[in-house]
Amino acid sequence: MPGPVRRPRRRLSQPREQVLAAAMTTIAAEGLDRLTMAGLGREVGMSSGHILYYFGTKDELLLQTLQWSEEQLGVERRAALSRRVTARERLDALVDLYLPQGHRDPRWTLWLEVWNRSQNADDETRERQLDLELAWHRDLVALLVEGISKGEFRPVDAERFATRTRALLDGFGSQLVVGLPGTDREQVRGHIREFLDESLAVPRG
Repeated sequence: MPGPVRRPRRRLSQPREQVLAAAMTTIAAEGLDRLTMAGLGREVGMSSGHILYYFGTKDELLLQTLQWSEEQLGVERRAALSRRVTARERLDALVDLYLPQGHRDPRWTLWLEVWNRSQNADDETRERQLDLELAWHRDLVALLVEGISKGEFRPVDAERFATRTRALLDGFGSQLVVGLPGTDREQVRGHIREFLDESLAVPRG
C-alpha cells in the first residue's frame, strides 16, 4: 500500500513549496501517471506556465519534490538517531525509515522515477542526487562508528559496511515498492535484521 505522506513541519507559505507538497500528495493518492503541470496548477491555484516558471521541466519538478520529501524525512531520521537508546535500536529505526512502507510507497515511487529519468542527466543533476544518498550514508557511518566505539558492534570498516548495507536496503526496497510477489515488509525486515545480527554482533567470550 502507499506509504504515508510526511507533512512539512511548518506552514507552506512559498509558492514553490506549495507545489512540491501538492506534487507529493498527488503521487500518494493517484500515482505518478496522474501528475501533470496543469493538474498541479489547479491544486495550488496557479497556471501551468507559472509552475514552469519555478521549475522549467517536469524532470526538475520531480527532483525538487524528491529533495523536499527527503528534507522532511531527514527531520524524522535525526530525531530517531538522537534518542537515548542503544546503537542497535537506532540502527533498526534508521532501517525502518529507509525502507518503503510497501507497494507503491510514494517516496520510493518518486525516487525510482527520478533515477530512471536521470540516465542522461548532466553532472550537476547527478551531484544533487548523490547528496540525497550521502545524507543517509553519513548518518549510517556515524552510527556504526559510535556502536563500535562503545563495544555494541564488532569492529568493521564503517564506510564499506554502510555502502553494502545501503545496497542491500535498495535492493529489498525496490522489490517492495514494485510489489514483487512473495515479498512483504516484515519478511524484508527479518532478512535485514538477520544480516545485521550476523555482521555486527560482538563475539562472546
